[in-house]
Amino acid sequence: MSGRERVLGRVRRALADVPRDDRPYERAVVRGYLRVHGELTAAQTVDLLAENLADYRAVVHRCAAAETAGVVGRLLAERGSSSVLVPSGLDEDWLPAGGVERVADRAESTPRELDRVDSVVTGCAVAIAETGTIVLDGSPGQGRRRITLVPDHHICVVRVPDQVVSSVPQALERLVPDRPSTWISGPSATSDIELDRVEGVHGPRTLEVVLVR
Repeated sequence: MSGRERVLGRVRRALADVPRDDRPYERAVVRGYLRVHGELTAAQTVDLLAENLADYRAVVHRCAAAETAGVVGRLLAERGSSSVLVPSGLDEDWLPAGGVERVADRAESTPRELDRVDSVVTGCAVAIAETGTIVLDGSPGQGRRRITLVPDHHICVVRVPDQVVSSVPQALERLVPDRPSTWISGPSATSDIELDRVEGVHGPRTLEVVLVR
């Protein structure tokens, strides 16, 4: 008997006394939890997002829509970036006119090629104020998951207040369940047994979030 057969046998025995017309799981489990915690205005929700992003060591910038390309261009220049990875569908108004090589998001790109790119600019699907989390789901303007994991510098543009929600339940309502999502709370970081924090181990060392109103 294989391991698979043993596991399935245990499942069948555990369900032997469950009637076939038993209530589905979705109706059997009470889901009366709170969707939001307190009442915040749109401006207060954006402020909370900025505060929690900064608490996770993300660098937060704010600007008007017309200023986005200038801010992104300044961040690339300050970083000394000579190349930037641009996912398909990214808003052209978010990028500076020149001064940096644009690299397309290609399925055939190798990890080594992605590692040579200095920065990546993406949009997002939604941002969660209570947790300081940016969620990407691979939609146009966000690209493949790996482009935000290999390059060392990630600039993420968030449209506020439209893309900002207070809580995780509200964010889940906006996401398509069958799309792979990446949840980002600050730059990639880990700690060893002595709690020494190391950034950039399994993702960008620097996360900059541009809140565009």
